[in-house]
Amino acid sequence: MTASDKALALLGTWSRPPDVPAKAALALAALLATLALFGRGRSLLFGLFEGAPLALQRAERRRVIAAVGMGAALLSIAYVASYLRGGPRIIDATTYFLQGRALSRGDFAWAPLDPSASFRGRFLLYTEGGPDGASLGGIFPPGYPLLLAFGFMLGAPMIVGPLLAMGLVAATYLLARALAEETLPALAEPIARAAALLSLSCAALRYHTADTMSHGAAALGVTLALACAARARTAEARRARGADREGGRGEALLAGLAVGYVIATRPASAMPIALVVAWLLGPGLAPAAPAAGPGRARLRLLALALAGTLPGLLLLLLSQRAVTGSWLESTQRLYYAVGDGPPGCFRWGFGAGTGCLFEHGEFVAARLPDGYGIVEAAGTTLRRLHKHLLDVANFEPLAPLVLAPALLGRRHAARGAVLPATALVALQVLAYAPFYFDGDYPGGGARFFADVLPVEHALVMLGVASLVARAPASSASSRAVAASERAFTRGAYAVLALAAAGFAVHGAYEHGKLRDRDGGRPMFEPDVLARASLSSGLVFVDTDHGFALGHDPAARPDARVLVARLRNDDRDRMLFDALDRPPTWLYKLEPPVPPATETTATLTPWAPPESGLALRFEAEAEWPPLAQAGGFAAPVWAGGCASGSRALVLTPEPGRTATATIALPVPAAGRWVVEVHVVHGANVPFAPRPSSPAPPEGTLEVEGERWTWRPEAACAALPVKEVELTPPHARVTLEASNGPIGIDYFSLRKVR
Repeated sequence: MTASDKALALLGTWSRPPDVPAKAALALAALLATLALFGRGRSLLFGLFEGAPLALQRAERRRVIAAVGMGAALLSIAYVASYLRGGPRIIDATTYFLQGRALSRGDFAWAPLDPSASFRGRFLLYTEGGPDGASLGGIFPPGYPLLLAFGFMLGAPMIVGPLLAMGLVAATYLLARALAEETLPALAEPIARAAALLSLSCAALRYHTADTMSHGAAALGVTLALACAARARTAEARRARGADREGGRGEALLAGLAVGYVIATRPASAMPIALVVAWLLGPGLAPAAPAAGPGRARLRLLALALAGTLPGLLLLLLSQRAVTGSWLESTQRLYYAVGDGPPGCFRWGFGAGTGCLFEHGEFVAARLPDGYGIVEAAGTTLRRLHKHLLDVANFEPLAPLVLAPALLGRRHAARGAVLPATALVALQVLAYAPFYFDGDYPGGGARFFADVLPVEHALVMLGVASLVARAPASSASSRAVAASERAFTRGAYAVLALAAAGFAVHGAYEHGKLRDRDGGRPMFEPDVLARASLSSGLVFVDTDHGFALGHDPAARPDARVLVARLRNDDRDRMLFDALDRPPTWLYKLEPPVPPATETTATLTPWAPPESGLALRFEAEAEWPPLAQAGGFAAPVWAGGCASGSRALVLTPEPGRTATATIALPVPAAGRWVVEVHVVHGANVPFAPRPSSPAPPEGTLEVEGERWTWRPEAACAALPVKEVELTPPHARVTLEASNGPIGIDYFSLRKVR
């Protein structure tokens, strides 16, 4: 990298506003800067009815928060249109989308049609031998798909994110007010409103409440859990003084429910908030009532919170049982165990072999050549923190304000919830330190830390108040009170102005990269089908994103559109025939023709070619395999002589023999001539090269018939053998030793 490249990687792009949202943000920044300079706009932060009856003040607060929440929702909707171009863009987001659609019909997992490879693929886990036969399910936890399911029931799944944006504004307000009441009570209301406005202006939250990613939902759960736990602690202290009969029991139960939801949504993010809730509700932070015994009342709050986590925990266990067949088996861990390598590569921990070479091979080769240790974890964490500085408030120098309340108000922080809230941010960073992959991308930022963004917004505005104002004493003059209020007003508007300007001239470039990646549009758009008046039939797609966005597990082509994967072999014809040859189309994304920068979606009437005497089945279509050990199988580009230039490559661990089991479709029972086409020299990129001088050796077995070979030519056909096969598929066992072996395709010809 040149010096300018390094500077760009470190500092990002700074230039004139690149698009309409950025120009609007710059205009807003100018308005906010004017308010900061002249101390205007006090009524927005402090309330329009100061001194009015309490009921009127509460009503006015609700109206302000509702208005700010609606503004956040509208901005998230605008983000969908401006940067996502109408739909989910990240592969994870499209899988969440598919899981939400399935869950709207009550299914954590579903039975795929045969041939199953027409519906299997990336981020989907296929299992055989369950109580209801073979099943297919998404690999992500069910908490966020459950919310998407309600969106699908309403016919508008993309509205879930904007609704979460509204909830995040309200939760940020509640949390900021709870923290401020313990430190700067006279400024509690303006601090809470300013934090809500910062939530609205945060571009990272606009992304996470637009694309169908789980971090917005997890952030809402984390924020509500912390706010409820802080209020429960305060209520218990009042009960100990005889001023509150309930003692925070309702808030403690709500805190537990929120933690449980985070468990079901992002289990790793549940660890930090669970610890902080236990810290806040456990004995030691506030005195218990003498009659209740030392700490006994606080233990009751902890028990209520623990009980509240059970629904979320049960939801996670039910999902794992449906997808993996085991209550305690992680869907993601099992997916990477059968679909990537080396064995045990996907884990929360350290050591050699950490890092999956198929999904994250380039990253592992560049960052983890010797495994994942403390040094590598520190590097990963620092890179995430570097990205996260922009996420907090669109402008990196504002991020350290998160620490200001704990550092400047140490006396209040030690006895209140400020220190636990600050510790939550640090614990979130530490919780993901043992996970090897950065997980960062344009627009999404340091997404593993996005779950605590609302907490940081509350701390930022509390930090502004700690820096520029002091809590007015009860005996302070009206002039001193007014000066303190005016100082906070200016400070809050200055931060909001910098946040808006930061997005306009800096952050917008990151979101523009998201907009323009992968062809600049979603890989499946229902509008394309609607313009063709297509409401039923069979549609083939050739991308993982497109399949996840378009596939409805319950659809059948006689009533709705069934989306399947294009395999470019006889699987396509088998599916077409099994569905009684419905009207069929091919959905393709055509590369842009300059000066255009977006791909063009086309929908073309199409029918799979008639099968000949010999049927061809691509081996790479069976990835992920049914099982593997001693190495891993993956689809790779394999050169010109391979069919479609792709093959399934089985790579052994050094000194071991790798095995993998895949399925071979069988159209009808009988005796078949089986011919196996193999590829020599194909490798998984970034996989270590074999250390043995001996040539690779491959073995393949189909229903008792066995082939053994040592590759010589680039592509070759193994000797044909006759095998008795029965539908719907035969199990094929592959073995590789001394190096990788590649399977191009199988050719089947029925003899009787």
